[in-house]
Amino acid sequence: MASGTEIRTGRFGVWRIAGWGLALAALILPFAAMQFGSEVNWTGSDFVVAGLLIGGAGLLFELTVRASDNRHYRAGVALALAAGFLTIWATGAVGMIGDEGNPINLMFGGVMLIALIGSAFARFQAPGMARAMLAAAIAQFAASAVGMVTDLTGGICSAMFTTIWLASAAMFRRAESSRP
Repeated sequence: MASGTEIRTGRFGVWRIAGWGLALAALILPFAAMQFGSEVNWTGSDFVVAGLLIGGAGLLFELTVRASDNRHYRAGVALALAAGFLTIWATGAVGMIGDEGNPINLMFGGVMLIALIGSAFARFQAPGMARAMLAAAIAQFAASAVGMVTDLTGGICSAMFTTIWLASAAMFRRAESSRP
């Protein structure tokens, strides 16, 4: 094969194929479910949004793998992407607090902004990323606490996302301490 078209069969190549395969499966599954019942009813825009979310998270993680060989840093990014993805998905699909139309859910967009802006200010360096993810965890918990006033169950469930942000912060902290 020509050098630009070779398929990597090393460890990264296998994980890469598995990751993108899972991403594709996540889009095919609702389409298949729609063929067999009425419980799943996605529109074309639902598939586009899901594709952008899943593809965007995958692309960002792939860029991270290429930029850093520190496994703790990679884990921190993976956890932050998971927290962000799940927050956006849950808020848009069913709503963290009440239903997806509840204005309290807009606070979770603020959590995302805190994580994004904090990461940019940190220049994506581990110590600053740890602080940005900690700030996102605090914001997630605060938004959840406000939500508990109107929807206790939703507030408690969204508060559990705080642990993902905290785990991400911990991984970035470990990435900094494991640097040579």
